[in-house]
Amino acid sequence: MLKQRLITGPLLIVLVLAIVWCDAKLDASNLPRGMVIFGFCCVLSLLITRELVAFLRAAAIPVSPIAGSLAALLGLVGTMASVHSPGRIDVAGAMATVITLMLIIALLRMTRDRDPKGVLMLAGSTLLCGVYAGVLLAFWMLVRLEHSAWILVGAILTVKSCDIGAYFTGRAIGRTKLIPWLSPKKTWEGLAGGVVLAMAVGVGFAHLSQGLSNPADHISLFIGGLGGALVAVVGQAGDLAESAFKRDAGSKDSGTLLPGMGGVLDVLDSPLFAGPVVYWLLRLTAVS
Repeated sequence: MLKQRLITGPLLIVLVLAIVWCDAKLDASNLPRGMVIFGFCCVLSLLITRELVAFLRAAAIPVSPIAGSLAALLGLVGTMASVHSPGRIDVAGAMATVITLMLIIALLRMTRDRDPKGVLMLAGSTLLCGVYAGVLLAFWMLVRLEHSAWILVGAILTVKSCDIGAYFTGRAIGRTKLIPWLSPKKTWEGLAGGVVLAMAVGVGFAHLSQGLSNPADHISLFIGGLGGALVAVVGQAGDLAESAFKRDAGSKDSGTLLPGMGGVLDVLDSPLFAGPVVYWLLRLTAVS
């Protein structure tokens, strides 16, 4: 498995850097910002939904792959579209409409079988796909709309650095179990090591951000360190959330798409939860 990871990991890094490079190149054109990353996010949204559907079915929960995919894309596109609303009330109305449409999609799916049995779980599973594979992913696109594509790279690597730090620290000195009934291998020592590494990486990327051409992309060292600590903790919560999904479904991994790593959710579990933190941290510090 380690050999497969050593192959898959670098290939993923090359793919992400290529997408970001192409996306950044379009900033100088008249095309809308973030078009390349948006297309990539749409693909990720469908892949995440596919894995969520597998979890739900393994847990004997009624779910429609089509309804889940539509809800996920609606959550992604709807969140981005709300940015263009003229006022705060319009933004709130747009997001409320998106969530309502997710529910309607689930209810319409019920009419296909003409059987109301299981409709409550179907509605819940559809909303889960819409939020998890759509809205959470959209936060990264919201960051892209206001910042350089390279800010996304720095933020995501900061989140994932916590996973790396937690893994090696936990193996070296991990003794105290974090949540043994949910994730027996995680330890408090590992979490501490992950937070420290994420803070260091966050400070490093904050320093590098000073070289970006747009002043809006400049991040202070304090915010870099604080952000590293916050995304580390929240990212680990995302990891634990996926662990709960896998345990309920009786699955070891979310999929087999990425050899040695599992599925897309196994890689993106922590960045999905960290997205809102990155967005609000950058927004609040920009205002202040």
